Amino acid sequence: MKPAEIEAFFATLQQANPLPVSELAFSSVFELLAAVLLSAQATDVSVNKATQRLFALAPTPRKMLALGADGVAEHIKTIGLYRNKAKNLVETCRLLIERHGGEVPRSREALEALPGVGRKTANVALNVAFGEPTFAVDTHVFRVANRTGLAPGKTPHEVEMKLEARVPAAYRVHAHHWLILHGRYVCQARKPLCWQCGVATQCSFTPKTPAP
Repeated sequence: MKPAEIEAFFATLQQANPLPVSELAFSSVFELLAAVLLSAQATDVSVNKATQRLFALAPTPRKMLALGADGVAEHIKTIGLYRNKAKNLVETCRLLIERHGGEVPRSREALEALPGVGRKTANVALNVAFGEPTFAVDTHVFRVANRTGLAPGKTPHEVEMKLEARVPAAYRVHAHHWLILHGRYVCQARKPLCWQCGVATQCSFTPKTPAP
């Protein structure tokens, strides 16, 4: 995808959805971090169902820590890897209290030092909570970046680095959300809905999927 095509690609996505937002449900930076930590290998819908009552009971690191791993696990057992996620979330809460006064840190290094928080989770927190122009490469972003020719790469990190280099500054803050939503609803894994796609002209995927 050439620079002019990349500009048109993001301009089109921006016009369709000027201010994209996360589909995870949260009401604080801490709840966002917790939701993203729980979302690995799980859908946003399933995470939102699990966290609805959990966040009502434990909306802060101290209250979450008080629930303990077993208590948290009881509320999230409908999502995958729930026991390990509960353990990581509770330990993360302990470290937030001990190292950061109960607040979510704003640095990548501090975020990635928390249990269960990898680069992708840190990127989401930095972007959604603090407005940093980061690229969280999940399965949807990875697929769209490769399939369209926007930022092809063999690993999420390679795709992230190419997005860093290729996405114009004007679109960087919202780019990862546009790509996630596009992959989730249009450029789907099994069968991309090319006949409904507003950026098909810029996309290098061939042959385009015809309308059913």
